[in-house]
Amino acid sequence: MSLYGKDRSGMRQVFFNTWQKYKQSQALQGVESLLIDVILLHPEYHSILENQDKYLDFDFPPEQGQGNPFLHMSLHVTIEEQLSMDNPAGIHQHFQTLQQSHDKHDALHLLLECLAEAIWKAQKYDSADLEKDYLACITEQAQK
Repeated sequence: MSLYGKDRSGMRQVFFNTWQKYKQSQALQGVESLLIDVILLHPEYHSILENQDKYLDFDFPPEQGQGNPFLHMSLHVTIEEQLSMDNPAGIHQHFQTLQQSHDKHDALHLLLECLAEAIWKAQKYDSADLEKDYLACITEQAQK
């Protein structure tokens, strides 16, 4: 099963399916275990996952102040995978440092904000420095 499909609906479908399997006490496979951990960290998104008909293709326009819960949860999954592999190198140590002054979820959100900002910069400026910008932000957060 691939979390990162080529289309938005396909990626979201994995979240909807995982949530339904969890609620029905079905065995989770592969990445679904990681997804459900992320989903359970975000009870504010459970009602969205209960309404696939509305949210499968729903736009979450930032100009209306709506964050995209699927993007948010996907970034969480990415961070968890990076931490498990310590890739980029040093992220795990920086995360440990952040947890000395933040709870785990807040520390994850600091990493998530750095990742989102680095992706945004790379796209806006057509930059190849995504990892460099990401690590610089993480290092800055860990030194605060």
